[in-house]
Amino acid sequence: QVQLVESGGGLVQPGGSLRLSCAASGSIVRIYAMDWYRQAPGKQRELVAGITSDGRTNYADAVKGRFTISGDIAKNMVYLQIDSLKPEDTAVYICNADITRAGTFRRGDYWGQGTQVTVSS
Repeated sequence: QVQLVESGGGLVQPGGSLRLSCAASGSIVRIYAMDWYRQAPGKQRELVAGITSDGRTNYADAVKGRFTISGDIAKNMVYLQIDSLKPEDTAVYICNADITRAGTFRRGDYWGQGTQVTVSS
């Protein structure tokens, strides 16, 4: 079993900040990359930011300069610092990890349940 658990979401005013965390646990041999997605009501899930095990990062154009992904993949953790929040950032933020699982040694994508971020005055 592999689990991803997100935390840190909440209600914040426009211009505010939040720091999201994602912890992976369970029968993990290796994590290759961890990503943050978001899904707003009525919209498709979209990739927000990602980080690889060697520290390379990537961001969606809509969040560049406002969001910062960081992490210690060796410790199965990834964070998303989100600044200058806008109402259009309101969404469920979901953690994803590319993992080789112990036992089966199969590599695949695993998803968390998500944490709600609401930006409103």
